[in-house]
Amino acid sequence: MLPSAPLPPVRVVSIDPAIRNTGYAVLEGDFRSPRALDYGTLSMPQKLPQSACLLAIHEHVCKLIEQWQPDELAIEGIIYVQSHRTAISMGSARAATVLAAAKHGLRIMEYPPSCVKLATVGRGGAAKQQVAFMMRALLGLQETPAPDAADALAIGYSHLAATDPLRAHLFKDRKYV
Repeated sequence: MLPSAPLPPVRVVSIDPAIRNTGYAVLEGDFRSPRALDYGTLSMPQKLPQSACLLAIHEHVCKLIEQWQPDELAIEGIIYVQSHRTAISMGSARAATVLAAAKHGLRIMEYPPSCVKLATVGRGGAAKQQVAFMMRALLGLQETPAPDAADALAIGYSHLAATDPLRAHLFKDRKYV
């Protein structure tokens, strides 16, 4: 069997959406050699109205897309939460992100949190600290990223890992948005 040809590198913006603390990351490469180009958390003060937070998220994602010129956007899928209010605000933050990506013509992929944790840590119920530790290790980061940034890195890492034929079964629940 001949070795497979290397995949062209992909650049992806990945988002862990939330009204007050949206994690973001920009990764490049493929499943063999992913690297983080940028990551962090867009934090909003509690006194800022939700509408202003949504606008800031949308604008920040647009700026990331314009600055880094990604090929695709990966986002965390909808999660089950106890509170309807939390679900609505998380969905609103997600919508602000999806609109920014759609505005720039990007393909958008959604990954369930359990799929991301399974792909990065090996357990679908992994703790946030485990995800952050693994992102530092897998991406060769100098420091352990903050939880929301680590989640965004993990979403981007999962997106790149989904192209690995040996790990494709882990991503059966991903979908186009």
